[in-house]
Parts: sequence; C-alpha cells; structure tokens
Amino acid sequence: MLKEKAKKEKAAKPKYNMAQNTCFMMKLAWTTGEKKVLILSLLSALTAVALNLINLYVSPKVLSVVERNAPVAELIGTIGIFVLALMLVSAASAYVNTNALYGRISVRQELITRLNKKAATTSYPNLSNEKFRELNIKSQMSINSNSSATEAIWTTLTDLVTNIIGFAVYILLLSSVQPVLLAVVLLTSTISYLVGNRLNEWGYRHREEEMKLSNGVYYLTTCGRNLAAAKDIRIFGLRPWIDELYQKGMDAYTAFHQKAEGVYLWAKVVDLVLTFVRNGIAYAYLIALVVAEGLDVAEFLLYFSAVSGFAAWVTGILDGFTTLHKQSLDISSVREYLEFDEPFQFDGGEHIRVESDRMYEIRLENVSFCYPGADHDTLTNINLTLCPGEKLAVVGLNGAGKTTLIKLICGFLDPTQGRVLLDGTDIRKYNRADYYTMFSAVFQNFSLLAGTIATNVAQDNVDMDMERVQECVDKAGLRKKIASLKDGFDTNLNREVFEDAIMLSGGETQRLMLARAIYKDAPFIVLDEPTAALDPIAEAELYQKYHEMTGGKSSIYISHRLASTRFCDRIILIDKGIIAEEGSHEQLLAKGGKYAALYEVQSKYYKEGVQKDA
Repeated sequence: MLKEKAKKEKAAKPKYNMAQNTCFMMKLAWTTGEKKVLILSLLSALTAVALNLINLYVSPKVLSVVERNAPVAELIGTIGIFVLALMLVSAASAYVNTNALYGRISVRQELITRLNKKAATTSYPNLSNEKFRELNIKSQMSINSNSSATEAIWTTLTDLVTNIIGFAVYILLLSSVQPVLLAVVLLTSTISYLVGNRLNEWGYRHREEEMKLSNGVYYLTTCGRNLAAAKDIRIFGLRPWIDELYQKGMDAYTAFHQKAEGVYLWAKVVDLVLTFVRNGIAYAYLIALVVAEGLDVAEFLLYFSAVSGFAAWVTGILDGFTTLHKQSLDISSVREYLEFDEPFQFDGGEHIRVESDRMYEIRLENVSFCYPGADHDTLTNINLTLCPGEKLAVVGLNGAGKTTLIKLICGFLDPTQGRVLLDGTDIRKYNRADYYTMFSAVFQNFSLLAGTIATNVAQDNVDMDMERVQECVDKAGLRKKIASLKDGFDTNLNREVFEDAIMLSGGETQRLMLARAIYKDAPFIVLDEPTAALDPIAEAELYQKYHEMTGGKSSIYISHRLASTRFCDRIILIDKGIIAEEGSHEQLLAKGGKYAALYEVQSKYYKEGVQKDA
C-alpha cells in the first residue's frame, strides 16, 4: 500500500518547478516589504566566502613569512592584519545573519496569514475534498517552524550562492596547479555525494512509512491526554491496553530508525573511503611538485587546503540543489493550496445588504444533490418554499438527508441539479460571504471560542455591543448562571487555552448558542439538531425557547425527535432523499402515514421510559 502511494506521489509532478518557486519566494519577500531578506542573504554569502578565504590564506602566509626569516615586526604585522580581518568579517557576518532572521520570519508569517485566511474562507465543498485536505496538511508542515521549507529556503539559497562563489574562486586558484587535480576532486566529490545522497535519502523515500508509525504513536499520546476520553479510559480500564499499543508503536518506530541508522552508516563509510582516495592523490601530486618543481611548504599547505575546500564547495553545490528541490516541493504544495479553485463567488458576485427586519423567501426548485464519489443522490428533486416568517420543521430518521438539505439552503453546498433561490434569484449569483450573513445557525457540531462568555455570544471582541450581549443572555435564560461566576461575562471558556476556564453543562451551552443566534439577528434562524445530546424533554423545552425568542423570523428546525417540533407552522418528513410527507403536526397525524407511525413509536418509547423511571 505504501509503495503504491509512493509511486503515485512520484508520478504526480508538482505544479511549479524549483526555479518558479524560488522566484515566488523572492517576489514574496520583495512585495511584503522585506527586501532586506534578499540583500542580507547575498551579504551573508559574501562574508562567508571572505571568511573562508581568510582562513585559507592565514596559515600559508604566516608560514611564508617565517620561512623567509622576516623580521618579527613583519610577522606580528601579518598576524595582526589577518586577526583584524577575521574580527571585522566575523562581526559583519554575525550582524548580517542575526538581522536576516527577522525578515525571513516575517515572510513565513505572511504565508501563515494567507494559509489561515484560505482555510477560514474557502468554499465549504473544499473542506471535504481529499486533494484540498492533503494540500492543507502539507502546507501546514511547510510553515510550522523556522526549519520549515518556507523559511529554511533562505538558508539554502544563501549556502548555494556561497558555494557557487567559493567554487568559482577556487577554480581560479587551483587551475594554476594542474587541471587533472581539479578533475580528480570533482570526480571523487561527485561520486561520494551521489552514493551518500542515495543512502541518506532512505528516510525521505520511506517518509510515508515513518509518518504512519509516528501518527500512530501521536494518536495514542493524544488519546491519553484527551479530557473528553478521560472518563471512558477509567470506566473501561483502558490504560493497560493503551499502554500496550503505545509500547508496540514505539518499538516499531524505534526499529524503523535503527534500520535507517544502519543505512546512513554505509553512507559515512563510502564518504570516508572516497575522501581518503582524494586526499591521497592530492598528497602524492603535490609532493611530486615539491620534488620536481621545488614547491615551497607554504604553497603546499595552501594548495592542499584548497583541494579539501574545493571538494566542500562541490559537495555544497550538489547538496544545495538537492535540498532546494525538496523545499521546492513543499513550497509548491503551499502555492497549490492557496490557488485551489473556489467553486463559490467570494471576491466577485452580486452583493447583498442584509436587512434583519425584512422578510425573505427561499425556494428550492427541482433540487438534487449527490456527494462526490457517491453512487446515488442524497436528495432527489426537492421542491420546497420557506415562506417569510414561517417556522419550518425538517424531520426524519438519521441519514435521510436532513443536514444536506440545510447545507443547500444555507449555501454551503450547491445543487448538482436544480436551483436555490433567494427572493427569486439564484444564490450562485450572489457573493457567498454576503449570503451567509442571512443566517443565524446552530449546527450539531458548534464551537466554543477560546475567549470570554461575552466574546462567544458576540463572536467579536473588537466592536462588541455589551448591552446587546446582556440582553441576549437574558432572553436565553443564562443570566443567573453568569451572575454566579466570579468574572461574570469576562469568564473564560475553553480549557485548552485558559487554565481558569469553566465548563458549561450541556443545557447551559445550548442556551449560550441561543444567545449567540439572537445576537446576530439574521433574517433566518437554522437549528440543525444541536440538542441531540439532550434528553427529549430538555430538547423540546429548548426548541420552544428558540421559538419564543425568534418570533417574526423565518426559522428551520431539524430533529429526529418529532415531538420537539410540534409548534412549527409546517413539517416536512424526509425519507430516502425525498419529501415523503408535508403538513402541520395535526395534519400529518391525521394522515396516518410514516410521520404518524414514527411519532407513535417514539411517544410509546418515551412513555415506557417514564413508567420504568417511576
């Protein structure tokens, strides 16, 4: 399975190549006001080459002065010049490298901002798109640290420029000795690099296997720390089992890395052997020059050091391009994610100015929807009108298509056939972000923000209307609870962020969601089974509360418990993707159809439960 996936990855070429991605990063640095990143990278390369040349010449020059029996003053002066040069260039290098870091972080931060915006504003269908999610994961890995590709590329480019400049300088230096020596160094360095790189990339080629092992260990670690799972772990005595699985996972992970280290060891051996061959040939050749042409000791030391340095430049260039290629693949993933097609109109489209006190009509005409990859429609030929001010209930068994219907009405999905109309206009013509402002919704999975209670009601901490927050909390019946808290409306929620955060009960959280929906004051109210975790009586009471607090608004209530929505003006029963029955609660009971049968089963169950409790 892993091999097949690796082959697919290899076959799928990235959208952008190494040169294009390098230009992209340079342009990003330039346009985000971080031009100094480019300038400082070049200066860093130049100071690195200067330091290398100073270190290369210091010993031969000092030795040459000693060989000539020069005066002590000349010797001290020569040493002083080199020491001063080293101090100045080292200081310049340290200054440049330190200041380069901040600009590089800023460029990466710009990409983080763009990725977060993409994730928060992308069209809803993209969230279930496998390719989009895969690119999202790869993109996050490419921006999450200083060593990630989007920041590390500057170090790679700097090193690459350093190696290229050093290579050119050493070519000029060694060409005066013997081109054959250059060829020997190039050949041995290239062979050493290619063999070593092949072996050292074993881990990269098996990264999917490593990721699978790592993810398994990470998952078990996360389970052990998960507060939501703490009760189950204790009640069912799961700790020994989790410990056993964790140990097995760690053993497999350790075995993988032991195997990898064995492969890397051979890379070191090959490099050692070829280095010995290269240095042996260089020694022999230079000694021959000493004997035949009278090469002095200082020149011998200079040329031999240059041979080792030249090999390092060659290896550095090859290694730099390899590293740049890997980083380019990550950067390409970031770009592909940012440029992923948006099926909805956000920047374009006709704008809507929402009027909270205006009555709107939503109509579905011959709407069908099929999820990508599915072999049949989830909804088929739905014709439905939500009249202004109407309370509509959508009921049915789990999996009937209720939530899909809501996603179509709210504009999270577009029909595969048919149209969704707002006051007679296809919603695909509108700016989708504007269309979302038409709805106050509470879904099955809602979120508590890491912030205060007031922030969670207003979903804003900048332009919050505190008087309105208090009014909405009063209407939702949560004021007494908040008054009992030491910090009141400033009490923090979400313990993953705040140590002093409180945990609301299920019913209290639902009332907070009610306050949030009231605060937004949108023309449409949508409840998609947010109370499924509550008992039937509590759910019915809360739905009634929503009904009372949202008078005059067009509302849609979804539940698989039929008793909760009896107050609605109209009820539709979804069954096998179609509207099987429609009418008021009394009308549907009188029909004696599926609604009546389901209501009888549920009411009988609740009656039996009450009798047993009694």
